[in-house]
Amino acid sequence: MTTHRRVQQSEVALRLTVALSIGVALLSAAVGTRAQSAADGWPTKPIRLVLGHSPGGTVDTFARTMAKTLGERLGQPVIVDNRVGGNQVIAAEIAARAPADGYTLYLASQTALVLNVGARRKLPFDSIKDFSPITLVYTIPLYLVVSPQLPVESVKQLIEYARAKPGALAFASIGTGSSVHLAAEMFRSMTGTDMLHVPYKGSVEALADLIGGRVQLMFDGGVTALPQAKAGKLRLLAMTGSKRSPALPDVPTVAESGVPGYAGEFWFGIVAPAGTPLPVVNRLAKEIGSIVTEPLLVKQFAGQGVDVVTSSPADFSRLIRDDLAKWVPIMKQAGIVPE
Repeated sequence: MTTHRRVQQSEVALRLTVALSIGVALLSAAVGTRAQSAADGWPTKPIRLVLGHSPGGTVDTFARTMAKTLGERLGQPVIVDNRVGGNQVIAAEIAARAPADGYTLYLASQTALVLNVGARRKLPFDSIKDFSPITLVYTIPLYLVVSPQLPVESVKQLIEYARAKPGALAFASIGTGSSVHLAAEMFRSMTGTDMLHVPYKGSVEALADLIGGRVQLMFDGGVTALPQAKAGKLRLLAMTGSKRSPALPDVPTVAESGVPGYAGEFWFGIVAPAGTPLPVVNRLAKEIGSIVTEPLLVKQFAGQGVDVVTSSPADFSRLIRDDLAKWVPIMKQAGIVPE
């Protein structure tokens, strides 16, 4: 009798398990169908593209160029919404708190979603949980330039010189915790060199002192550093990307110049609020990827130090996670105390 009762209980448990599995499958199918249905009818109204940069700069110009074509392809205008302030925190929070319906996008930067994590004690958003990554759109490598008064012609010679004279070299940045600062900190750490950090308010002041020999080296953006190097006022040694820039194929990377594994390119990409329907995310990734790789757009922004690059949503998500694991420890090592 006991054995019979156990068999009956097992049969009941099995039926419940099967029923539950079928229910879950039907629910998933229903959710997927609704998401696909919503995506099929999307968009039916204008889309907002939030960015934390001022009008007129490279980021804003790129966003507006991309938004115009994206709007034409989707059949609805894509309106750029500049929300400046808080080192891009304001714009990121607006995007994170927006409805996950495909009508709010955010042109995120590495500064907003990665470097702010190491610089702030508390952020009003979670870089991983609050966003659905869509695609990278471009990276900006930095360029290692040195004063012409410094007797080095290569990265290897720079390392040798710095090791021979600990503390004698000073590197400039545009502020503590900036990408320019962290690129140099990673270089200092990976090469085992002892150099002094001298922060400035901006590139103009920093480059002036670099040209004058008051500081000896700097990692800076191409828009500001390259004209000075072309004019012979600075010596260009390398660039920080994981591979050479298509715009300057003759400039070697830091990694291939004597620091294996070094990579410090700084990215921008499109994200949406977490929970945005996957069909919408995938369509946006496809459309935006096609737009930003158009030859005319690539050529237009190459002169501004921009290297166009795209990615899948999964690869972009992985990059954000990897960068958090990479840059936050570098910031701690550099003595940056979260505010």
